[in-house]
Amino acid sequence: MAHFAIPSHILVGKDALPSAVPYLKTYGNRAFIVTGKHVGKSPMMEQLKKTLEKAEIAYYVFDGITGEPTDKMIEEGLEQYKKTGCQFVIGIGGGSPLDSAKAIAAMAVNEGRIADYNGKEITGSVPGIVAIPTTSGTGSEATKFTVITDQEKDIKMLLKGDCLVPDLAIVDPDFTMDMPKSVTAATGLDALTHAVEAYTSKKAFSLTDVSAVSAVKRIMKYLPIAYQNGYDAKAREEMSLAALEAGFCINNSSVTLVHGMSRPIGALFHVPHGMSNAMLLKECLSFALDGAYDRFATLGRAIGAAAESDSDQVAAEKLLDAIEKVCRICEIPTLRAYGIKEEEFLPVIEKMSEDAIASGSPGNTRKTVTKEDCMAIYKKVFA
Repeated sequence: MAHFAIPSHILVGKDALPSAVPYLKTYGNRAFIVTGKHVGKSPMMEQLKKTLEKAEIAYYVFDGITGEPTDKMIEEGLEQYKKTGCQFVIGIGGGSPLDSAKAIAAMAVNEGRIADYNGKEITGSVPGIVAIPTTSGTGSEATKFTVITDQEKDIKMLLKGDCLVPDLAIVDPDFTMDMPKSVTAATGLDALTHAVEAYTSKKAFSLTDVSAVSAVKRIMKYLPIAYQNGYDAKAREEMSLAALEAGFCINNSSVTLVHGMSRPIGALFHVPHGMSNAMLLKECLSFALDGAYDRFATLGRAIGAAAESDSDQVAAEKLLDAIEKVCRICEIPTLRAYGIKEEEFLPVIEKMSEDAIASGSPGNTRKTVTKEDCMAIYKKVFA
């Protein structure tokens, strides 16, 4: 049996935020806004504040999410949430504030530390969660997942639960216009990874397949345009829709090898998540291809990289070539060019491989993945 979970309400377009007022009022009259320093001073934040004021909803802004979220940031946010007497959370920004808003909501009604819930299903009723993305990639506005770094263990914890799916997703492509090129590239390739992995996952099924193919087609066409001209309204709109679709996909058919191997790099070397995904794409997908030639081939034909007459293997390889081209256009650096030193990377390959396998994501690949396979891939990626 397949289960398909998405936010209760999704508003898309230029008037999405003001149109959300009737829904916002149902979650309470005091909102806890979770964001970072940059978005906290942005026109989007001012628009959100004015919308809440007009709706007579009081608010408190917590802008302590600096970079990818850690357990310490969540503890600080949780303390402020409880102290201010807020009734629901609003995450506005990239994936980090959105993930943090979910984590704070979860811990507002659960005992212990957030690390206690690593790998466990979070259940029960949590405060209302509103997600307002300002990037096009993580899909956090549509998922039941939140990724938080455990600073003590140097691992990225994957926390999950249907109760973490946002009650309301507000998706306005205009909010993504000011994304820097590097963020456009990293988040866009994160969304591409979501869609490709979800489509080739063991857990894929008909509903996720439709969204995955649509997302891949949009991203392969419009990410290069958005990267080269961030103010192309059509490209930004298509990328916002693609990120949302890809979020639907991973929420219901999960991710595979790339994500499993990406999280340890982020935890140990602080490479942004979408960037580390992109760095791994070539080698991880090359490894996975022969486990699902037919699935990769379908994507290759869908984007026009392969002909109907091509064999599945050839079509799959042409998809990989097309993805590599987009990565080059988006100027994705190697691990070495990013500044990671060989003498720091090679000694932790075994730990990263163990953490990758332990995350469970590689197990969704349509091919057996061992710790030794991960170690070999890490070495190839660095070389």
